[in-house]
Amino acid sequence: MRRSSLFAACVIAVLASSGAPALRAQNKKPITHEAIWLMPRVGAPVVSPDGKWVAFSVVQPAYDEKEQQSDVWIVASDGSSEPRRLTYTKAGESGVVWSADSRRIAFATRRETDEANQIYVLDIAGGGEARRVTSISGGAMQPAFRPDGGAILFSSFVYPNAADEEANRRVAVERRDRKYQLRAYDTFPVRRWDRWLDDRQLHVFTQALEPDAAAKDLLAGTRLVQNPGYGARDVDAGDELDAIWAPDGQSIVFVATTNRNVAAYAPTHTHLFQVPAGGGEPRQLTSGDKTYEHPRFAPDGRTIYFTVNDDHNQIYSHDRLSAAAWPWAGAPTVLASAIDRSVSSFGITADSRRVYFTAESEGLEPIYTTTPRGEAALAMTPERGVYTNVTAATASATPVIVANWSSSIDPAEIVRIDPATKTHRRLTSFAVARAAELDWRAPEHFWFTSSRGRRIHNMLIRPAGFDPGRKYPLLVVIHGGFANMWRDQITVRWNYHLLAQPGYVVLLTNYTGSTGFGEAFSRAIQNDPFDGPARDINEAADEAIRKFSFIDGSRQAAAGASYGGHLVNWLEATTTRYRCLISHAGLVNSEAQWGTSDGIYHRELMAGGPPWEQGPVWRDQNPIRRAGQFKTPMLLSVGEHDFRVPLNNTLENWSALQRMKVPSRLLVWPNANHWISNGEDSRQFYTEVRTWLARWMTPGTTTAN
Repeated sequence: MRRSSLFAACVIAVLASSGAPALRAQNKKPITHEAIWLMPRVGAPVVSPDGKWVAFSVVQPAYDEKEQQSDVWIVASDGSSEPRRLTYTKAGESGVVWSADSRRIAFATRRETDEANQIYVLDIAGGGEARRVTSISGGAMQPAFRPDGGAILFSSFVYPNAADEEANRRVAVERRDRKYQLRAYDTFPVRRWDRWLDDRQLHVFTQALEPDAAAKDLLAGTRLVQNPGYGARDVDAGDELDAIWAPDGQSIVFVATTNRNVAAYAPTHTHLFQVPAGGGEPRQLTSGDKTYEHPRFAPDGRTIYFTVNDDHNQIYSHDRLSAAAWPWAGAPTVLASAIDRSVSSFGITADSRRVYFTAESEGLEPIYTTTPRGEAALAMTPERGVYTNVTAATASATPVIVANWSSSIDPAEIVRIDPATKTHRRLTSFAVARAAELDWRAPEHFWFTSSRGRRIHNMLIRPAGFDPGRKYPLLVVIHGGFANMWRDQITVRWNYHLLAQPGYVVLLTNYTGSTGFGEAFSRAIQNDPFDGPARDINEAADEAIRKFSFIDGSRQAAAGASYGGHLVNWLEATTTRYRCLISHAGLVNSEAQWGTSDGIYHRELMAGGPPWEQGPVWRDQNPIRRAGQFKTPMLLSVGEHDFRVPLNNTLENWSALQRMKVPSRLLVWPNANHWISNGEDSRQFYTEVRTWLARWMTPGTTTAN
């Protein structure tokens, strides 16, 4: 080899070993909105009872929502074959469940001739098309096979006092044909997330899987549903009853509340109920000021598991895994009490001897294990990323445990868990190749001790093509829903790498109140909603600037949505350290938020009382009261259909900024709710964010005073 060639080879080797950005990023594609948005999205796994198969959904996203497709797929749990697609319709399927013999699946969907979602059954073993088994005016959802496979249960909406399907259809026609349009209410709540509530109730139905079989409403005419506080479990997407068959198929256990009507002035709770499969008055199994959800029977039928949340007078409490003997005799037992984390998902092994569950912890989501006696341990922690939607086969000869695994650079796929070796094996690879092509890297975790003596966890994202010899501006991104956690996981709403791509170092701080750091840490935000967390965020920025020499401390910006937007608005009122700010769906007036949001009582818990008592939190931690100090250029964004942080708060913030002559820009998304979920809207949002940051973060740019 010639000396010059040898020298060049040595130089290349040295540069490669040092991670030189130009060489490391070679053959990698840049991060773009299209690359993130159009990646296939793999849903939660549903393992067959015999453990041989895993069913799941795959969404093929599109910018035109009419072109987006979602279908059910299946894959062998031993990885012996490639995934196989089962459905071929544009309408998505939800609530996929297996029959006990592992031969059929049921799901809810709305196909071409359906006026509402109905339940379909697909014979996996025999093949053929899915067969519609319900035809009910209120729509059908959340199916479950009876243990013997001869019937299903499902949930459907009915109008008050409608005794049967004929009566329900008649009321629906009358409502549709009336000449006036009116929403009338006598009690709270009236809205949720992005929709007005109506007077329909969610009931449990059963139906034999025979031709022309009629559905039976198990709750019609019962005292339970005549209770003015009756309701299902509230979720942002709607209502759920978490209904399951008892092991003998003679009754059904479900979740409901009887005090939804006190939501304006007290906490509401859901409890477990049992109703005979033939109908009758439901029996309430649990009681007290706790919330019970997600019931599930052990395969041997001797134990019922569920989550319990003791949130009495607390702004936050863990969801704890609990169990009780079956038939129900009361006295539930909390399991894994030594694990100071909140349960996210759980699965019970076929021998009924062990439960595996996931829980957020320090930016990751590990898998834990417990027994019916309550002994608990950490089963496995991912090297990076999060395990979610863990489940287990209920009738397999050997343990079959599956879950989703993902990270901020690995889209979610289905994996099989091996607790013995603390490893997982990927069963699907829908987006693996696409992700491997992109120029992104895993976040760096670091901690510091705040001025208040708390250890604060952070993640740092370096931009694509990172050059350690350059100086990069700092973008502080604040997570929403204080009872939440920045996770090592891909998100399309605030994608870390897409935000970093133009050349920003992104800082993600799990401030006081975040989950995944113990119940006491989450509760510490009570009576200190903004000031304390904002101090954590500012001190985290100081620590990052001190710790990482490539950060240009003279160029800082902050952005956030929902609770993150609240905190950005507080930063507007309390500091001028940031060159610009970005707030989506953030409150600026906590008193107005109390009066117009879809939920209010928890805001009293946070502030120590109702706003008219004018306690110190209402007086001292309300950004609008400091509007005279607004100086930092600000980009505001809000969805017109947002009932969680309604439009009025953003308009009030806009008015204050304009009154104070602060450079500002207002984005109103006519078709969005709390989130910008339309693909084209999302792409434009990132364009607006990038343009706003570039305007104020270039060297030499200063903010207006």
